[in-house]
Amino acid sequence: MKRSLLASLAIICILAGAPARAAEPIKVGFSAQQSGGNAGIGRAILLAVQIWAEDINTRGGLLGRPVQLVYYDDQSNPALVPSIYTKLLDIDKVDLLIASATNLSTPAMPTIIEHNRVLMDMFALAVNEHFQYPRFFQIMPYGPDGKDSISRGYFAAAMTMDPKPRTIALIGADGEFSKAALDGARAHAKRLGLKIVYDRTYPPTTVDYGPIVRSVQAVDADLVFVASYPADTAGVLRAAAEIGLKAKMFGGPMVGLQYAAMKSQLGEQLNGIVCYELYVREPTMHFPGIDTFLTKYQARAASAGVDALGYYTPPFTPGRRGDGRSRPGQAR
Repeated sequence: MKRSLLASLAIICILAGAPARAAEPIKVGFSAQQSGGNAGIGRAILLAVQIWAEDINTRGGLLGRPVQLVYYDDQSNPALVPSIYTKLLDIDKVDLLIASATNLSTPAMPTIIEHNRVLMDMFALAVNEHFQYPRFFQIMPYGPDGKDSISRGYFAAAMTMDPKPRTIALIGADGEFSKAALDGARAHAKRLGLKIVYDRTYPPTTVDYGPIVRSVQAVDADLVFVASYPADTAGVLRAAAEIGLKAKMFGGPMVGLQYAAMKSQLGEQLNGIVCYELYVREPTMHFPGIDTFLTKYQARAASAGVDALGYYTPPFTPGRRGDGRSRPGQAR
């Protein structure tokens, strides 16, 4: 909350100090995953941000100015992201920058830092650990040590077993998010005295996960930790079911299992999988306004071709506040 408040104040100060006519829109620019492997996340985030922009514009906009969203499809390809942010800054002249999902903002950080612009990153893991950029803010609810936090619950659950596990296999995509999560898993394994018997990453273009899962099966690890993106999450789980992979505990930060469609498609294959959720409909997260927002989102989800429930990323997109209204610059 402290970082969100600081981000809000910084953005408000920037906008208030910028010379502009009242009729000029405030341009919010971002790279959006509208195609490729992360489209499921990106499209849901885009719909939620569009609902926010519509909501805030009906209330008079930010500082009396309408909000205009400026975004381009990065095709879930990190190599395209730097040029998109260069265009947003140098050609579109956006006022605010946001980033959406799965560490795709990392390649654009040098450009953003060079322009000395505030970046509100939504769903990323340890992006700023290397850069230590003071104008970087994110809402991923993992605290200052995301690599540790994203897998701490997995290992805490594993160590409640009796007898305790002794070995672990680590697999994940060769991408920024997965590599950061695997770094955290290695640190936990060392801390807990677990022997790593398999540790491999696979190319993001992998289609056949059978050989990977067979290699994991061959080492007979007590724990199997998977750090994956949506497409490979489904591929790994299907391969594990087909091969009959056995482990005392299987799971990890497997992006995609939070989607209603994937839950429905995989069905019983999800039994026993230990994964994470960012939002669930339970009393401590039932803050005022969330039902109103989800009703709006779910009414438009089918036509937008996005996750039907919207329980993963949408509740955390910029601009939502507890009473269901929009707050300038606020990211919860």
